[in-house]
Amino acid sequence: MIPHPEQGDIRITRAPAVAPGHGLGRSLGRGLGLGIGLGIATGLGLGIAAGVGLALAARRLVVVTVRGASMEPSFHDGDRVLVRRGAPLAVEQVVVVERPVLGMDWPRPPLPGSASRQAIASREWMIKRVAAVPGDPLTSPPPVPVEGTEERVPVGMLLLLGDNRAASVDSRHLGYFQGERVLGTVIRKLSR
Repeated sequence: MIPHPEQGDIRITRAPAVAPGHGLGRSLGRGLGLGIGLGIATGLGLGIAAGVGLALAARRLVVVTVRGASMEPSFHDGDRVLVRRGAPLAVEQVVVVERPVLGMDWPRPPLPGSASRQAIASREWMIKRVAAVPGDPLTSPPPVPVEGTEERVPVGMLLLLGDNRAASVDSRHLGYFQGERVLGTVIRKLSR
């Protein structure tokens, strides 16, 4: 039995508000080596540079809300997670990926890395764990429907699975996911 297709969906809630000296902005500033006690001119220049850097970082970060039980016990319905766009993908990472329509067709082209929050929110998304990346060998029998005698994950494709296999619609049902359809990787769970 295939679980309900909405299990494992996410909802884009908002991009994080990042301001120099507050929350994430403060920790990013420390990571950039910004210190206190610099001259006014130097401090102003660093402040502007930090502000530009933080604005760019904020475009790469998206807060999403998990919907469904497909990623339990790691993530539960209602959990909020911080997603970094454009990060390299690796096995065991949790990713947010565009949900395909029946038959693995997407009615629109992939979103560019510079897509706005509104463009991101206009799509439907799923949260899954990367089980295999391009070039990884397939187990026997393969966990995805394959054509022919494929022995490795094809270039540009990913094998994605939910942690809660009984409640997840994933590569076992839909086949490979296109890597260009990944919004980003989950970097941490946020408080509710």
